[in-house]
Amino acid sequence: MTDCKKIADLIFSDVDKSTEYYEELYPARNLPEGARVTRFAPSPTGYLHFGGLYAGFASKLTADTTGGVFMLRIEDTDKKREVEDGVTGIVQGLRAFGVAPDEGVTSFKTEYGEYGPYTQSHRREIYRAFAKKLMEEGKAYPCFCTPEDLDDIRAKQENEDIKGYYGSYAKCRDLTDEEIIEKVNNGVPFTVRLRSVGDISRKIKFEDMIKGKIEMSENVNDVVVLKADGIPTYHFAHAVDDHLMRTTHVVRGDEWIASIPVHIELFRALGNKPLKYAHIAPIMKEENGSKRKLSKRKDPEANVSYYIEKGYPEAAVKEYMLTILNSNFEEWRKANKTEDISKFPFNLKKMSVSGALFDMVKFNDVSKNVISVMTAKEVYKLVTDWAMDYNEVLYALLSEDKDKATAIFNIDRDNPKPRKDIACWEEVENYVSFFYNEIYDADYALPEHLNKEDAIEILAKYKDVYSKDDSKEEWFNKIKELCTDCGFTPNVKEYKQNPDAFKGHVGDVSTVIRIAITSRTNTPDLYYILQILGADEVMRRIDDAINSYKA
Repeated sequence: MTDCKKIADLIFSDVDKSTEYYEELYPARNLPEGARVTRFAPSPTGYLHFGGLYAGFASKLTADTTGGVFMLRIEDTDKKREVEDGVTGIVQGLRAFGVAPDEGVTSFKTEYGEYGPYTQSHRREIYRAFAKKLMEEGKAYPCFCTPEDLDDIRAKQENEDIKGYYGSYAKCRDLTDEEIIEKVNNGVPFTVRLRSVGDISRKIKFEDMIKGKIEMSENVNDVVVLKADGIPTYHFAHAVDDHLMRTTHVVRGDEWIASIPVHIELFRALGNKPLKYAHIAPIMKEENGSKRKLSKRKDPEANVSYYIEKGYPEAAVKEYMLTILNSNFEEWRKANKTEDISKFPFNLKKMSVSGALFDMVKFNDVSKNVISVMTAKEVYKLVTDWAMDYNEVLYALLSEDKDKATAIFNIDRDNPKPRKDIACWEEVENYVSFFYNEIYDADYALPEHLNKEDAIEILAKYKDVYSKDDSKEEWFNKIKELCTDCGFTPNVKEYKQNPDAFKGHVGDVSTVIRIAITSRTNTPDLYYILQILGADEVMRRIDDAINSYKA
């Protein structure tokens, strides 16, 4: 019979702390009853995917709504696939959209919290202590199989229903102490495997907080817990970390459901209670009448940095994520139009079982709605903060005259139905361009039903009556008087009843002036545009338009 402690001491001679030491070092958290401890645990093997932000937000909401804790843990055990600045991109992406953790990794080199390290590559000694415990209890053993041995096993199992390292295929499961000691002393590379006690004929049942009741066959594979280089597998590291960090609920992609039997067996082998799981279906995108996963390769919007670079505000991204996270959010929003989203009663059980549908058109609509109800000061600050990094020209223009810029953003903002022109800060340069000659490109093209001669007459007569000191009512009355003088009617209804009697209506007269001043047919309130530009600039632009039509 194997002397488990003897073998464990041989293999883990470097381990000088017991698992009891770590249990005391990381005690149960002092939190209110019902508080949930969640984590987002990405690998820095690529950019932060929108689906990751989505899962992280769901984890944070789960913790926040119960008075719990949300952690960021970096699972960097796969060093071969790790990318430069991977951790930085994750941290910045979460922070940019309000999914910053309560504890965990806060930058590439810093962490915050009492349950760290929160970077797995810094927890090697912890994993080895727990692997040693498993081996001492006969629940793990060293495996000396080479890659060629494993390939041979896979070839033999090609036509079998169950594949893996188990039963008669587990060649190292029953090595004698002498064989193990000899191989270790001779420097033969080895992994450490779980000695599974699973039975394929038995089932495990668990309640997924999104999917509902799930039943699966027990794990029978002697899975690797420590690789040959001493680095833990994801399965083992997750079981150790989530226990010691006192995680209660794990929100992750449903591709991990297949691993549940392994994870439950690992928790039980370690003598710990399995966690509550909530498995999220992938975010889908509709294309040519069918649905597919939001793709890193095909969709720029899959990368969270896309939203940072475009300048989508945090509030808009969170608002949209909630519309696809919980089916009842939009109904709640209609009933609570001005309420902060933190008041929304988020519930994991109301997440889609089949996967949320990502819609960029709807995303932009949501963002426009969110921006439309911001104050002008809020818009100014958020735009200039973004422009400082992404648009130097716009930043210089807005910063030169803060009052002017704020006045521009304030046009039509206090209305019961504010305009919804801006979806992201990248669109602001075009939105404000006619206010700044440095970026204004004049274009006096008229709609087909208006001609240059009438435009010249309207603009020339408008010059004679325009006054910057007019109230809005006085200004509009002058526009209506112009209509009569130029053969247009101030009454749209009258024009529709007898269109042959007039050249057009008051809207057409306003359009001629609007084009001369802004080069657009659709703008915010023209009266306030004129007020911001000032009399000299208004006169200059009208003259330029008249000269253009005469040329």
